[in-house]
Amino acid sequence: MRTSVSLTFLLLSIPAVLCAQISAKPSPKVIAKPTPESIQSSSIVIDTHADTTQRFVDEDFDLGNPLQGGNLNLDSIHRGNLGAEFFSIWVEPALYKGQYAHRTLVLIDAVKQQVARHPDQMALVTSSAGIEQAHRNHRFAALMGIEGGHSIEDSLPLLRQYYALGVRYMTLTWANSTDWADSSGDIDNTSIPHTKEGLSEFGKDVVYEMNRLGMMVDISHVSDRTFYRTLIISRAPVIASHSSARALCDAPRNMTDEMLRAVANSGGPTSKGGVIQVNFYSAFLSQAYLDAQKAQKPEVDKAIQDLKDQAKAEGKEVTYSDISKVQRQYADRIPRPPLSVLIDHIDHVAKVAGIDHVGLGSDFDGVDGQLPQGIDSAADLPKITAALMARGYSAEDCSKILGGNLLRVFHEVEQVAKELQAENRPRITNKQPFDKPQK
Repeated sequence: MRTSVSLTFLLLSIPAVLCAQISAKPSPKVIAKPTPESIQSSSIVIDTHADTTQRFVDEDFDLGNPLQGGNLNLDSIHRGNLGAEFFSIWVEPALYKGQYAHRTLVLIDAVKQQVARHPDQMALVTSSAGIEQAHRNHRFAALMGIEGGHSIEDSLPLLRQYYALGVRYMTLTWANSTDWADSSGDIDNTSIPHTKEGLSEFGKDVVYEMNRLGMMVDISHVSDRTFYRTLIISRAPVIASHSSARALCDAPRNMTDEMLRAVANSGGPTSKGGVIQVNFYSAFLSQAYLDAQKAQKPEVDKAIQDLKDQAKAEGKEVTYSDISKVQRQYADRIPRPPLSVLIDHIDHVAKVAGIDHVGLGSDFDGVDGQLPQGIDSAADLPKITAALMARGYSAEDCSKILGGNLLRVFHEVEQVAKELQAENRPRITNKQPFDKPQK
């Protein structure tokens, strides 16, 4: 009887033991499907071009203020999870003729003053590691890039001083050519002198010195000939800080498919290549918008000239912001294209140049509100991520586009600089050791 009871108890116990063993096993980990929000929040989002710097100086604008018609402030930065911004140091060549360096220094100081006013939210950054550190510290990384080589006033020492002050890229030209590099903005103007090869001998020295310093060479705005000459000279991969695809919108500022592939292959033999940061400007995205803008141009030019004439008669100075308000009035008459046109350009660059060679270069506060529908400020950046995912881009792809690709190029530029600093190469404009003596 005792044996029977024991056997019964044992048989009854087995299922309980098995259940205990089964329940002790960890449940399989459920991996959440990536969402636009999760990708945006986990990525270091980097924008390589904003003209908000002009507002700092001309309008006494503070990033802590409401947008007041602009595209970038601290609130929109946080809502869009924008991790790093390259503030454009752009000197309007006609307004500041003869004082390019002075205006450049004023703009650099303006960026630094913003950081000083908001130390709990911002950090001045000058390296790729600095961007990552700011991200870890939950700080918005403020960087600077010069837009237009005229800022250096044909001086390598001045270029070096800008680097020392924190500038980490320079577009070789803006819409105006310099003595040493040609711009796409005036390349067809026969009254303006241009170089023979796209870069003068001094221009080649500028590119090399930027490589040596660790300053990214930016080929946005340059003429096609200057573009190709620069890629031959540069030992480091180049960037296009705010350019789009010419195959989709035939603007001279945009890049042909051949140029897109060339940027992807730029740098030395071991380079992983450069990056094209797609511009959000509607006239670089939509052919219909560009055509409408061209039709408007004579009227806009007259309105701006009338503004300048009136200011001169009254003994006043015209600022870029004054001109921008006039341009905005006319721009508002042209319907904004849909967000899809911006995604089309990102998609095109990714397919032609490769997913590792495309990023974001908004041109915020530099295009008079002429952005695609749905993009009104930095707060709207997550819409781009959502649109890319809707087209089948993976979380990894999106993270690369949002900032990973630019971060990689920035780091490589810094590594090339270390290598070049160990060399002792004479400048091109100096006598080279292999030159034959003149007879």
